[in-house]
Amino acid sequence: MKTNAEVLQIEITIAPAKGRKGGQHRSPAVPKVPDPPRIPRITRLMALAIKFQDMVDRGEVRDYADLARLGYVSRARITQIMNLLNLAPQIQEALLFPNEGLNSCSVACENRIRGVARLIPWEDQSAAFGAMPRAAALRT
Repeated sequence: MKTNAEVLQIEITIAPAKGRKGGQHRSPAVPKVPDPPRIPRITRLMALAIKFQDMVDRGEVRDYADLARLGYVSRARITQIMNLLNLAPQIQEALLFPNEGLNSCSVACENRIRGVARLIPWEDQSAAFGAMPRAAALRT
């Protein structure tokens, strides 16, 4: 009969539970850094449209259908996003650089902006954008 003199030793580290029963440690007096302001949705979509067009121009993707497949969204949604590039330059700038205090725009805001993008003359777009309730908050 063989005897094995080796001893198997297992170490387990258990972290204290967090909650009301204790174990929760207070961090030293470190001032809490405020979260950065949230970027409005329409701003993110405008930047995305510019990035997507750059990808198409450089040949990274063939067309908008490739973008839709890569992003797991419909071709119609890609078209909605890309139509933001039809906006007048000053409107695009206002969307990309909103005032600091602006809260994130709602989906209704995106729908209104898409309506403005359907207008052909930039003067008509500017007039429609200026008439929007939130347009004053979007201007820089």
